[in-house]
Amino acid sequence: MVNKKGVWFLTLFSLILVLSVYYITMPPELLITNGKVKKEDDSKPAAKVEESSILVALRVESDEEMEAEIGSLKKIISSADSTVEEKNKAFEKIKELNSNRSGEEAIESKIESNYKLKSFVKIEGNNIEVIVQKEEHDNNLANDIMRTVQEEFDTSKNITIKFQK
Repeated sequence: MVNKKGVWFLTLFSLILVLSVYYITMPPELLITNGKVKKEDDSKPAAKVEESSILVALRVESDEEMEAEIGSLKKIISSADSTVEEKNKAFEKIKELNSNRSGEEAIESKIESNYKLKSFVKIEGNNIEVIVQKEEHDNNLANDIMRTVQEEFDTSKNITIKFQK
């Protein structure tokens, strides 16, 4: 069953994250207090979005998508109107999603331990997208990461590496 506390936490966290990004990106003309525009102090930088927050946002978005898909698949499984074949397909899809999630986490931890880099991994079928937190684009590092990711699988995969500042 879906953990209601977990769903509430993810919902509230997502809302806070969206509102924070909205506030940070809001133009100063919209920051009005008592009919006067607030003047921001130029000597202090405005709230700064950390690089790792991009990876966190990607993880939260991925988790929300996965939870929504698992929720719809569980409805199919628990429905009295669903056929046995539909229920089996839904169950297999849930197993595949959970397997992909564990594979993503294993790859992320392997990249962090081998290369000391934070990353986000998304597995969709035969395609694997890896977003690495690093300013410089390094072809040799990308090739090494591709080899490391491919070691986790028996069959050949389409691996994409992106470097994010």
